[in-house]
Amino acid sequence: MKRFALIGAAGYIAPRHMRAIKDTGNELVSAYDINDSVGIIDSISPQSEFFTEFERFYEHAWRLKRQPETALDYVAICSPNYLHQPHIAAGLRLGCDVICEKPLVPTPEALDELALVERETGRRLYNILQLRHHQAILALKEKVSSARSEHKYDVELTYITSRGKWYMESWKGDPRKSFGVATNIGVHFYDMLHFIFGKLQRNVVHYTDAYKAAGYLEYEKARVRWFLSIDAHDLPDAVKGKKPTYRSITVNGEEIEFSEGFTDLHTVSYQEILAGRGFGIADARHCVETVNTIRSAALSTPQNDEGHPFLKTLSR
Repeated sequence: MKRFALIGAAGYIAPRHMRAIKDTGNELVSAYDINDSVGIIDSISPQSEFFTEFERFYEHAWRLKRQPETALDYVAICSPNYLHQPHIAAGLRLGCDVICEKPLVPTPEALDELALVERETGRRLYNILQLRHHQAILALKEKVSSARSEHKYDVELTYITSRGKWYMESWKGDPRKSFGVATNIGVHFYDMLHFIFGKLQRNVVHYTDAYKAAGYLEYEKARVRWFLSIDAHDLPDAVKGKKPTYRSITVNGEEIEFSEGFTDLHTVSYQEILAGRGFGIADARHCVETVNTIRSAALSTPQNDEGHPFLKTLSR
């Protein structure tokens, strides 16, 4: 049984980490969040210590470190994006391996700094890249890998996840903290595209604002038109008023169904990490580089058929 701490216990994704810790037969020893709306701990790990000040959490973890039988083995991080780097470094320096949500960090330079901390501490950092464990994605990767044609696949990625007015008032709506909508809701899709279609060769941004972004990515084996949005106005008419989210990936005009099978992917991720097969800094680098370029790129006018169809119907 491994002993875990969790940073960011009140966040949206934290319960999946709590359940993954429990479902893999391990123990959540302590948790930290500046917010105290963490009652879900009672149904998963009611014996866990809980702190609302980082200093008290860190002191508690440091005291546990003195004895091998009480020392933490892992720190899981679900804090706001802009705090990932300092929280990762703190976990590594506590002598723990660290499991962190995406985006790991905003820039390649931040990855280099964390690689240095890994070497200084002898501990490992793992990124949750759960789509790499999705059966539909694995099947598509196998299909692409086994194809003999040199012709690139035509891919269209559309992801609209409606968010209310609270979103822009939270840290997620502040690009200094979330690094923008393409990074916050898109980074795992860019990792998935790299995982399936190989190295990125071209990265062009056609549109970006606080609510949505669109562009074109060309990989070794695919040409990808993408559109991401948190604006309900962008939902297709067939979906509006029925569902708040629209997720679509087509490959050569064929829809890839992967809306199901997400529930347990964090547990699968934990199983792989605990078995020594987790995704580390080198695995995360490609998607970090991708979103870093998207944030800094000058807007371009779509050329030929590179523009996503939704660009023609933008409501903002």
